Amino acid sequence: MQKIGVIQTAFIGDVVLSTALLESLHEKYPLAQIDVVVRKGNEALFNQHPFVHNVIIWNKKQDKYTNWFKVLKKIRAQQYDILINVQRYAATGLWTALSKAKLTIGFAKNPFSFMFSRKVKHEVMQAGLHEIKKNHALLETLNEGIHLATPKLYPASLDFENIKSLQTKPYICIAPASVWFTKQFPKEQWINFLNDLNFEGNVYIIGGPDDRSMGDQIIKGVAVNAKSKNNITNLSGQFHFLSSAALQKGAVLNFVNDSAPMHFASAVNAPVVAIYCSTIPDFGYGPLSDQSFIVQTANALPCKPCGVHGKKACPLGHFNCATTIQMQQLYAPLLQMQQH
Repeated sequence: MQKIGVIQTAFIGDVVLSTALLESLHEKYPLAQIDVVVRKGNEALFNQHPFVHNVIIWNKKQDKYTNWFKVLKKIRAQQYDILINVQRYAATGLWTALSKAKLTIGFAKNPFSFMFSRKVKHEVMQAGLHEIKKNHALLETLNEGIHLATPKLYPASLDFENIKSLQTKPYICIAPASVWFTKQFPKEQWINFLNDLNFEGNVYIIGGPDDRSMGDQIIKGVAVNAKSKNNITNLSGQFHFLSSAALQKGAVLNFVNDSAPMHFASAVNAPVVAIYCSTIPDFGYGPLSDQSFIVQTANALPCKPCGVHGKKACPLGHFNCATTIQMQQLYAPLLQMQQH
């Protein structure tokens, strides 16, 4: 049996996108043992995954370097036939170089790529080229005609059971938070959206435990006489990743930022409205669901985009890339989905 390892220790959205590689590898090598290496916290993505054999976890926040060596030991013990590194940073590059794998593949930007068997160029800005295609270039070095798959998560039956009581009537999901402030549609804009929302079903605010405060503030800010006021529930922090993905899958529409919940929607093919503030889809991180809508300002702003990953604050202090987005841009996709 072949052994294949995939390293992706970045944030959760990047890990979700890298699941496209797992799909492609499994399709080409259905009998292979496929393992993944992720940072602690992201391992729950692979609960009961049908063809991921081992999940190797790097705890970066506690005894980072001691745990780095523990991960290296686990990687070397597997003696992989193929080890694919999706990361472009030194820590994972050294794992790859010292892995004892028969074939090591990674991006040329990795400082230790000179020690890889094969390396691939990675361009951040390639208009129209999605990140999953950039990652897929790593597999193309195998010269075996591997098909490009899309990201996929596998919520279990328990995940669907967890959210069943929330699905008695149509609903939309809103994921208002982001790690980066300039990627985050402002709280005030979400309140404006909910104030005039014409939707008969429920509205669920989703996110992690740290996002609960923002969700509460949004609900508090919605006008008392707003049609949606009594139908909004803040679910932030109540469900783990796969249960949240299961909830998104059944939604009429999911409203998200350019952040992890967008990739969750892609991985379960959930209908989605992706709101871009400081970033742009051409960076390669757009939605992949069959029913996807992209919303961004219609104004020609010379300052947009101001960075690939977003920033902690608007560099110019006005945040026009977010505040000039019109509510009708969000309502139009919902009307289209309801008519559909």
